[in-house]
Amino acid sequence: MAATMKDIARKTGLGLATISSYFNGGNVREKNREKIEEAIRELHYEVNEVARGLKTNATRTVGVVIPELNNIFCAEIITEMEDILRNHGYATIVCDCRTDRKLEREAVEFLGRKRVDGIINMPVDTEGRHLKKFLKTGKPVVLIDRKIQGVSCDSVLVNNEKAAEDAMELFFRSGHRKVGIIGGPVEISTAQERFLGFRRAYEKAGFSLDESLICREDYTIQGGVQGLEKLVERNPDMTAVFVTNYEMTMGAVIGLNELGIQVPEQLSVIGFDNLQFARACSPKLTIVAQPTVEIARKAAGIMLKRLEEGVGEGAPEYLTEKLNTEIIMGKSIRCINEEK
Repeated sequence: MAATMKDIARKTGLGLATISSYFNGGNVREKNREKIEEAIRELHYEVNEVARGLKTNATRTVGVVIPELNNIFCAEIITEMEDILRNHGYATIVCDCRTDRKLEREAVEFLGRKRVDGIINMPVDTEGRHLKKFLKTGKPVVLIDRKIQGVSCDSVLVNNEKAAEDAMELFFRSGHRKVGIIGGPVEISTAQERFLGFRRAYEKAGFSLDESLICREDYTIQGGVQGLEKLVERNPDMTAVFVTNYEMTMGAVIGLNELGIQVPEQLSVIGFDNLQFARACSPKLTIVAQPTVEIARKAAGIMLKRLEEGVGEGAPEYLTEKLNTEIIMGKSIRCINEEK
């Protein structure tokens, strides 16, 4: 017969209120905690998480909804977040919605039925319709990478405009003037911000921007291939290209190889994310690197804070953390200045 809390109380000589406080994360004296844990081991006591969840309305689980599980950016964030949440006693349920709004909505509904304590989401639906029902429960939501206008919740973002400006300024300092961009979908906030940074860099430098240097694709490998091909066809005198996400960076490199274009002799390149892929390229690719570990730590930290302090009236105001990127230098930029 399975041991009960009463058995632990008899074994330790402590009251049921103290035992209950221990299991529900309350304050328990250290000597009492040691007694309880020793009794748990000796009695082989197992916590009935389902029953406890029904009683406390807390399941000690956090849902994570991301666009693509095979995306290295998402994978690195999830790995770090899981470690942090696990160390604080929370399990995670990860849902991959395949960049599909319908699947994203179904994933959030599924997590709601599983009664998760909170959701961390890299959103696909730019209007936040998939989150509104869950938010009405009063449970916390933390958005990562992309913010949704009109949705009141915490978010951890990257300073995408500055990231693009920094990349373009590097090109300009190296003497490049005709720099193309393979941007993302106009409806995605990160794509909008990176494009704004690209355009602002041109304006700040006082250089004219030919619209033929602008190509928008769909944040996929094939989109990168197509974008590179379009830019090269439209602009035979283009000297450099800025690719604004990891999948499209892979695609652009494939496109360069298929067209037989030498980097950086014929075309200089700055890509986005995945240092290991950048190192595997020949020559090593210069990339804009997002702080995936810091994003994960911030998102997990905010979620844990909300789970402890709550949301809504009387709780701290919603937080928006905006983190900086860094440029990791490779050998994919030709310095035109030195040739003059």
